Amino acid sequence: MSSATATTTGGSATRRTSVSLAKALLVVVLAVAGFLMIVPFVWMLLTSFKNLNEVNGFSWLPDQIEWRNYVNALKAAPFATYFRNSVIVVVGQTIPVLFLCTAAGYALAQLPIRGRKGILNYFIVLLIVPFQVLIVPLFLVVRRVPFAGGNDIFGNGGTGWLNTWAALIVPFVSAPLYTFLARQFFVSLPAELADAARVDGVSEIGIFFRIMAPLAAPAFVTIALFNVESAWNGFIWPLVATSSESLRPLQFGLATFAQGQGNVQWPFLMAMSALATLPMILLFVFGQRYFIAGMATSGIKG
Repeated sequence: MSSATATTTGGSATRRTSVSLAKALLVVVLAVAGFLMIVPFVWMLLTSFKNLNEVNGFSWLPDQIEWRNYVNALKAAPFATYFRNSVIVVVGQTIPVLFLCTAAGYALAQLPIRGRKGILNYFIVLLIVPFQVLIVPLFLVVRRVPFAGGNDIFGNGGTGWLNTWAALIVPFVSAPLYTFLARQFFVSLPAELADAARVDGVSEIGIFFRIMAPLAAPAFVTIALFNVESAWNGFIWPLVATSSESLRPLQFGLATFAQGQGNVQWPFLMAMSALATLPMILLFVFGQRYFIAGMATSGIKG
């Protein structure tokens, strides 16, 4: 074996060793990060089975499993109503979001719209605006809706959409983030597909529903998962926009067990938090394949 061949072989072995060490280090880092992320959930689940005396001290496992914590927690407030309200809000927001935001994303990605670069930049700027900044303007808009809640044509004299389902649903039927994600996904699809359909006389609506939408299933699932999580965990806006118990979502039920700094009923709070978290976990488990595909294909494109 020549010296050049030996050097090449030695260099390849060194590179393989470096790659193996890098992969092993990455696995260790990801394992530690995964463990740190799952610890709070495990702690919440174990605490939900403890009695009130046990939570005052530190212990991982409960001395005796208190299954009735879940039953008593459900009886402490009208959680059936809260769950129903959260489901209504989730469905009422997600269905319009999937249609409006994906259609807008398709238009920005595939249609020759004048000034679409400027429109896209506008959506990107909106992404950096925190929702807390929008609460007061949004409240004033909802309060001044004409001919709603006793208002006149100028939006005066009544309450508008406040304390109604419309206040919880209509302001969130579209979002710049979801439009941006949809646009990024549609950019990755070949424009020749739409061009061929146009030559065959298919309308833009037909192209979107019959050709592009079936190919964009990962984007639809990604947007749906994001919006369902946001709507399910909503608290600030329902607190501002509603006052009726019959309209309050699930997160208000959790506040039932935290009435004061020293009066938090931790077992009941953790029990209901576990039940509230379960639908989101199941939703991600069943949709994670599409979610990962959607995020992978919705990167930064031109």
